[in-house]
Amino acid sequence: MLLRTRSLTAIGTAILGVTLFITGCSGAETKAEPADASAAKTVSITTNDGTVDVPVAPERVVALDNTSFETLRDWGITPVALPKGLLPDEGFDDWIADTSILDIGTHREPNLELVSEAKPDLILGGYRFTDYQDDLESIGLTVDIAASDEYADGWVESLKTQTTTLGKIFDKSDDAAKLVSDLESAEEKAATATGGETVFLAVVSGGKIDNGAERIGRILEPLNLNDVFAGEAGDIHGDSGLAPETIAAANPDWAIVMDRDAAAGEEGASPAKQIVDAQEALAKTTFVTKDQIIYLDPFFYTREGIQAYTETYQQVADAFSAAS
Repeated sequence: MLLRTRSLTAIGTAILGVTLFITGCSGAETKAEPADASAAKTVSITTNDGTVDVPVAPERVVALDNTSFETLRDWGITPVALPKGLLPDEGFDDWIADTSILDIGTHREPNLELVSEAKPDLILGGYRFTDYQDDLESIGLTVDIAASDEYADGWVESLKTQTTTLGKIFDKSDDAAKLVSDLESAEEKAATATGGETVFLAVVSGGKIDNGAERIGRILEPLNLNDVFAGEAGDIHGDSGLAPETIAAANPDWAIVMDRDAAAGEEGASPAKQIVDAQEALAKTTFVTKDQIIYLDPFFYTREGIQAYTETYQQVADAFSAAS
């Protein structure tokens, strides 16, 4: 991994040197002004690209990584710019209606001029905006601390690291520790409740049911469940070509379903449960006859942060415990 260290300390040292020189020239009787410690305070964090020094509690934050949105909101941090199209329709009404928050569009065609116009102290990039990292870095200090499948211990563990890092940046370490503790507690309950059952990870989009392994397979990382289509082509955007008859032949014990259309706000789309219920081929499967289907939060697709995973593990723990 390429490690990059951007030390603001070096810049601060240079400025301090110039200040001392000027002070020395003005006469020994001149008293030095007390330093504003908070203005110069920085913290060293580990990002997906290396170690970076960032200002503590930056005032002007551009937030692009949707997995950080709920944490920022709960901590009372309002971004100066973000991709409003990635906000869940529920829970972010204030941000959506706030015209002072610049909407830079989604990752498909972001308006980077607005990012520059926002004059950010810090840009939280990464995840869907990874391809724009270099462009963002040309605008301002940009860090990628998003959860990542490339993380050595997996996506779920990287969520914890991301949250802890956000706590360091925004001086909310105690709040971050609470979020991590809540996730670990839910994880443990879900892991204990699962005992090697088979499961189908589904994404419902455009009226079809597909293999959701690539999108939500991360959920299984700490659980004792076997994905019946593990290793098969996973679907991200809605067309893996998985026929209901294929799902029925696999006959999984459980199904975990993500409703992509609900989160994406697709007009006229039917709810995931309605699509699943309408599949005659699935009528005799174990997961249908025993009603062992877990529907994720309708906005899981755009949430995907530590809060969403904590809720999901609690759902799994409750459902499996009730079925045992």
